[in-house]
Amino acid sequence: MSNGTITTKDGTRIFYKDWGPKTAQPIVFHHGWPLSADDWDNQMLYFLSKGFRVIAHDRRGHGRSDQTDHGNDMDTYASDVAALAKHLDLKNAVHIGHSTGGGEVARYVARAEKGRVAKAALLGAVPPIMLKTAANPEGLPMEVFDGIRAALLANRAQFYIDLPSGPFYGFNRPGAKVSQGLIDNWWRQGMAGGAKAHYDCIAVFSETDFTEDLKAIQVPVLVLHGEDDQVVPIADSAHKAIKLLKHGTLKTYPGLSHGMFATHPDVINPDLLAFIKA
Repeated sequence: MSNGTITTKDGTRIFYKDWGPKTAQPIVFHHGWPLSADDWDNQMLYFLSKGFRVIAHDRRGHGRSDQTDHGNDMDTYASDVAALAKHLDLKNAVHIGHSTGGGEVARYVARAEKGRVAKAALLGAVPPIMLKTAANPEGLPMEVFDGIRAALLANRAQFYIDLPSGPFYGFNRPGAKVSQGLIDNWWRQGMAGGAKAHYDCIAVFSETDFTEDLKAIQVPVLVLHGEDDQVVPIADSAHKAIKLLKHGTLKTYPGLSHGMFATHPDVINPDLLAFIKA
C-alpha cells in the first residue's frame, strides 16, 4: 500500500492513495465536499479485498492536498484528475464519485483520453445542475447555497458538526441509527481542508452545469441515489441525469440518505461490484 503526491501544472500538490496490485484494474474514488479520500475507507478496503487496485485523492484545497486560494473550479478539478491518471498511467479505470465528486467524475470522464476509462458510477451526485435557473426551474434556490456560505463564514467548525449530525446521513430522521463516529470523522476530514477552497467549492457544486458532460460520456455509467437524500434531492439530479446518459443505469434506495455508502456499505458495495464485473 502506498500514497504520495503529484504536483500539477500550476504548482499545486495533490495527495493520493494507491493500494493494491499495479497490474489490477484500477478503481478511482472521488470524494464529496468538504471531505477527503478518507471518506472512501470502507470501499477502498472492500475493493482491495476483491483484487482491484484502488486509488483516491484529496481534491485541491481538501484533506492533505495544498490549501489553494486559486483553481477551485470544476475544470481545474478535472484537470487535476487527468494529471493523476497520467502520472499513474491508469488504463481501463472505473471512476466512482459521490456528490461533488460525482460532478468531477462526469467532467473528467467526458474529456478523458481514449483507453483511460472503462466505466463510471455517480453516487448521490450533483449533475446535471443543483441551482434553480430559468433552464432548471426545479433546482434549489440560491438562498440555500448562500445559507451554506453564511454558515461556513460564521463558524465552520460548528457547521461541520451540524451537517453530518443532521441531513447528510439522515440522522435527523425519526428512528435513525446515529453513528457518532461518522459525525466525528466527517468533522475531522472537513477541518483538515482549507476554508477558502471550501467556500469557493460551494459555487462549484451548486452552479456548474454538467448537462453536456453527461451527454458526451460514451462508457457505461451507474447512477445510485438515496430516495431520502436531503442534500442533493433525487428529482433534480439522478432522475434528470439518467435521461442524459447514453449508457446509464439508475438504481435508487428507499429511505437512504446522501451519505448512503457510508451508512450502508453492505448494500452499496455489492451493487458497485456487480456493475464493475458486468
